Amino acid sequence: MHTHTSLNLPLLTVNNVSWRVDNTLILKHINVSIERGKFIGLIGPNGAGKSSLLRCLYRFNQPSAGDIKFNDTDIWQLKSEDYAKQVAVVLQETPSQFNLSLFDVVALGLTPYKTLFSSTTQADKQKIAQAISRVGLESHSNQSFDSLSGGEKQRALIARAIVQQPQLLIMDEPTSHLDVKYQIQLMELAKSLGITVFASFHDLNLAAAMCDELVVIKNGEIASAGKPNKVLTEQMLDEVFGVCAQVNTHPQTASNGESIPHITYYYGYQ
Repeated sequence: MHTHTSLNLPLLTVNNVSWRVDNTLILKHINVSIERGKFIGLIGPNGAGKSSLLRCLYRFNQPSAGDIKFNDTDIWQLKSEDYAKQVAVVLQETPSQFNLSLFDVVALGLTPYKTLFSSTTQADKQKIAQAISRVGLESHSNQSFDSLSGGEKQRALIARAIVQQPQLLIMDEPTSHLDVKYQIQLMELAKSLGITVFASFHDLNLAAAMCDELVVIKNGEIASAGKPNKVLTEQMLDEVFGVCAQVNTHPQTASNGESIPHITYYYGYQ
């Protein structure tokens, strides 16, 4: 029997977080709660604060006010390697990996678990190979990471996250530069991991189809949050994104039985 109450707590909570650069408030009193096992999308116009918020979550930015708790512990109280075991990050711009092979890049997922001089064991190598196979890149294993296409690089970074076995995967618009097929494939892959995902999206219809819940940010503040079919309204699209659109229902339903909203944009009204 589980007497541990933390399982009922959200995995991550953002409490009244503000973040400023010089005298400019970029994030204003943000409150977000991320439940375990949910796939949550972060949407909002460019410059609204999506990346700034995600950077606070993976400890790149330290908030000016408020706190962020992971498993009920302030993330800035955790050792960086302990937090790195729990949280994997996939960003929009794939970093150059200076001649590392795809295999070596995926192996970096083990870094938080390794001491400086420990070598990669046979079990490690098997885990890395399985992750590469899971994202469909077996035939590229020894290829240089930098020679891969954009979609292949992003899949390799998901494989690195699989090896890391985090509780939370944070993704910052990882599909913006990809063809439609790979946008869908990458998000389905992230969803299939069965872990908690918090991802920012550029494509609202992709977000609507993939996410259990959406968080909308505008001018550094949360404008709306909830299930996609409650959040994606014509009024919100007008007020937050400044577009004239009609919201209908997608012919498919979500895995949880909820209807998926589908946005059709009108042109020539802006």
